[in-house]
Amino acid sequence: MTETASYGQFCPVSMAAEILCSRWTVVILREMLCGSTRFNDLRRGLPRMSPTLLSKRLKELEVSGVIRTTPIAGGGFEYHLTEAGEELRPIVIGIGNWGQRWVESRLSLRNLDPTLLMWDMRRNLSPDPLPERRCTIQFLYPELPQDRRNYWLVVESGEVDLCSFDPGYEVDLLVTSSLKTMTAIWMGLARLGPEVDAGRVRLDGDPAIRRSMQKWLKLSVFAPVERRVA
Repeated sequence: MTETASYGQFCPVSMAAEILCSRWTVVILREMLCGSTRFNDLRRGLPRMSPTLLSKRLKELEVSGVIRTTPIAGGGFEYHLTEAGEELRPIVIGIGNWGQRWVESRLSLRNLDPTLLMWDMRRNLSPDPLPERRCTIQFLYPELPQDRRNYWLVVESGEVDLCSFDPGYEVDLLVTSSLKTMTAIWMGLARLGPEVDAGRVRLDGDPAIRRSMQKWLKLSVFAPVERRVA
């Protein structure tokens, strides 16, 4: 933190804010608290952040003692939270809970990003309700540009992979929806069953996978928070 960016106050709140309140820092911590440790994984959860700025923020967090950097075989680094970083977990979750409770949904649904949505789904998906064989689930958002409208979740041996290009496997379930509708379902602002009944979500494919979708899809960690805005 440069002197010109400092609040110039000997106060724990202002000193913490100098580290945590720069643009993108809290959402980087969100990604790390969700388990991302490598640069490319962080980028997938922060698709609108430039690689240069991500590198800069990671360095700042390292200097501040919030994260540590570990070289990995073959080149590159892994980024892990220190004890100080891990202590930020309830703070970051609390910010998310506050946003879910108090930010009006039309504002929260204004800046939609399919990559972020699908990445969040990928890391929260539960393989248990799915068949033991490989399962491929395609999500289609027809209103988006051609290069951003298709995503595939491939579940095999308990592992979940996200592809933005056709992996070449037979699709077990095709989910067709607008990005806004699927985001609303994921965030708990709408429910899957009524959205399917209303025709806003279409499910084509394996009946068992279709019936168990809410169980394997799960919801955002913030979905259970009771909303307090009209």
